[in-house]
Amino acid sequence: MSRIGPTFAALKAQNRKALIPFITAGIPGKGMTVPLMHALVEAGVDIIELGVPFSDPMADGPVIQRASERALANKVGLRDVLAMVAEFRKVNTTTPVVLMGYANPVERMGYENFAQAAQAAGVDGVLTVDIPPEEAAGIAQAFKAHDIDPIFLLSPTTPESRIEQVAAVAGGFIYYVSLKGVTGSANLDIDEVARKIALVRKHCSLPVGVGFGIRDADSACAVARVADAVVVGSRIVGEIEAAPDGGCVDRVKYLVAELRRGVDAASK
Repeated sequence: MSRIGPTFAALKAQNRKALIPFITAGIPGKGMTVPLMHALVEAGVDIIELGVPFSDPMADGPVIQRASERALANKVGLRDVLAMVAEFRKVNTTTPVVLMGYANPVERMGYENFAQAAQAAGVDGVLTVDIPPEEAAGIAQAFKAHDIDPIFLLSPTTPESRIEQVAAVAGGFIYYVSLKGVTGSANLDIDEVARKIALVRKHCSLPVGVGFGIRDADSACAVARVADAVVVGSRIVGEIEAAPDGGCVDRVKYLVAELRRGVDAASK
């Protein structure tokens, strides 16, 4: 079993919602990822989403695209990301880690080899943006055999029939993309998010996390009132990008603490 299910169960028992930050592995430098992961935990996150750098991150907006380019320039690949997770696990054995990325690096390693390596490193879930549920059954089985949850995206345009397909193969949690467009987009419609989450819950008992368009404590609080988890990526990656040399950890901790307060306010 991965750490994701027990984490959500513990939060539910406390009437709390999960805060899931996204950072791109390898920025601002190869040696900063693990310190940033520990800083996120210190600031109050529940699950860490770690981006695997990729040359064509089609679901991501300009902030995360730039981060991927910078990480690739820093010579960070999938095996490096797994090594970072293993290093993080030397200190932290409890916080779930989800890898988010694209199919090519995993296919190149081979799904079974990747699943074995990811389990050994301490990975709990994998979200591969460009693997649709129609093609995921065998891959999901390989992941689950190694206690890794296959996580899938749903969007405002996902039909009910496809929600059923995702529910049949998914594990860990469902990641609902709150708006049309790429990461970092704006115009979050909470009422529409709530309606879609209700539809997802008709077909799936997994927790539902919502990402895209969440930038501050107020938007995090609004989403936490209707979802089981709040996912924040572009805003955090933007803080890393804008930080002066040596300043990214403090900037990220300050922002994430604010987001934590927003998420917790939804339960009061």
